[in-house]
Amino acid sequence: MEQMQMKDSLTMYTRLVDRCFGSCVTSFRSKSLDKSEIACAENCASRFLKMTQRVGLRFAEHQAMQQQRATAAAGGAAVTGGN
Repeated sequence: MEQMQMKDSLTMYTRLVDRCFGSCVTSFRSKSLDKSEIACAENCASRFLKMTQRVGLRFAEHQAMQQQRATAAAGGAAVTGGN
């Protein structure tokens, strides 16, 4: 399980870097980013992390609802004798 979480974290980090670097860094004339590139990358990373967190919460809510439905269905089947 821990290895899977590490893989997921690295995958998320890679997506963040790919998306934000590709969108924000446009000039390779110097070895440092200019102010607008830094601001863009920070904003992009913030939005990406918020979106990822929101998706995770929605997924957890969906899983909880599915679990409740499955429990209710199993309880209903037990009351009626499986029919």
